[in-house]
Amino acid sequence: MEIRLSGYGAYRTQYHVVWIPKYRRRILNPGVLGYLVRLFPKVLKGMPGCEIMEYNIQVDHIHLVMIIPPKYAVSDVVGRLKGLTASHLRKKFEWPKNLYWKENIVWSPGFFVSMVGVDEEKIIQHVRWQQGQDSGQAKLELF
Repeated sequence: MEIRLSGYGAYRTQYHVVWIPKYRRRILNPGVLGYLVRLFPKVLKGMPGCEIMEYNIQVDHIHLVMIIPPKYAVSDVVGRLKGLTASHLRKKFEWPKNLYWKENIVWSPGFFVSMVGVDEEKIIQHVRWQQGQDSGQAKLELF
């Protein structure tokens, strides 16, 4: 993943996000999978810079590798994804009403997130390279 630029800095923030349907029900069949794949980019349109790099949807859980800019809280982005996809799934399909009885839900309340890191050795090399870059600058002399 390359370094991204924003108006106030540069970042490389990539996350692995996982969540499950309520009660870990096996509801993510091929039809739902296809619908979610088309729906994810539409949900993220309202959050510029957020992007799904890779996904894997199993019948009972979802894995996403996402870029989330530092200006957004990860929990806000995941909450938006889960909330809006649940809402659209309930409108599109009848089975959530039957499966979850009177509960107005689709997803389990929690999620897992971890940062996708850079190799420690690469970071150390970059810091050492920066030191060499900075040492060649002109010296400011005061009177």
